[in-house]
Amino acid sequence: MDMEILSRFFLWCAILNLSMVSLSFLIAAGAGDFVYRLHSRWFPMPRETFNAIFYSFIGGYKILTFVFNVIPWIALTIVRASLP
Repeated sequence: MDMEILSRFFLWCAILNLSMVSLSFLIAAGAGDFVYRLHSRWFPMPRETFNAIFYSFIGGYKILTFVFNVIPWIALTIVRASLP
């Protein structure tokens, strides 16, 4: 596997994962009450706890996306640019 294929792989992984983060945020912002009602049927908890858990999940997912997708893509792009 050459660096071009690996770079494209990490780029598409980053695009897809950041799209999922954005979609999760939009769902939380636009339909937060619906999501809370849906999940509180299965896991009864106060709204403040649900908000903390949900936004912690989005934050953790975003950090993992940057660490495992975006940063490797940037590093490969830098390395490819520095090769003759």
